[in-house]
Amino acid sequence: MAPNQDILVLPISVVSRVDVGRLLREIELVDNFLTQAAIREGGQPVKLPKTSRLMDEIIEVNKLNVLIEPERKRLMAYMLVVHEKAPVLNMSFSADPSPLFIQKLMIWLRREIHPMVLLQTGLQPNIGAGCVLRTTNKYFDFSLREHFIRNRELLIDKLSGTSQ
Repeated sequence: MAPNQDILVLPISVVSRVDVGRLLREIELVDNFLTQAAIREGGQPVKLPKTSRLMDEIIEVNKLNVLIEPERKRLMAYMLVVHEKAPVLNMSFSADPSPLFIQKLMIWLRREIHPMVLLQTGLQPNIGAGCVLRTTNKYFDFSLREHFIRNRELLIDKLSGTSQ
């Protein structure tokens, strides 16, 4: 992606609002550091702050140079928009999903639902298998428990038929 384009891309590894908050703080720290470095007298040793893997990835994916102030400000503005307006899905599983599963899920969600969608995962061991999905105004229960509840009569019929 060319640096002069207005559209930035959220890397797949940025999953939750917590990740976005961390990136915002890190961009702010880098911006403050570079602003202070510009004020310092020349010749003083300066050590650049270390950036996280997420920060490195968003910079690389969008081909940004954070040493250039307008690009830094653009990244900060984009991350603020993501933090404030990105749709957030809450998904609960019976066990912790693997990082590979979350990565594949994020690829699908960003392609099919929204390019800035964020995911908040949780645990509900009582659902058995599957997941429960919540948005701000919708609730979907794709759990094994719910499937058994919906098909209770069929299950009872099958169990009573085999016991006779």
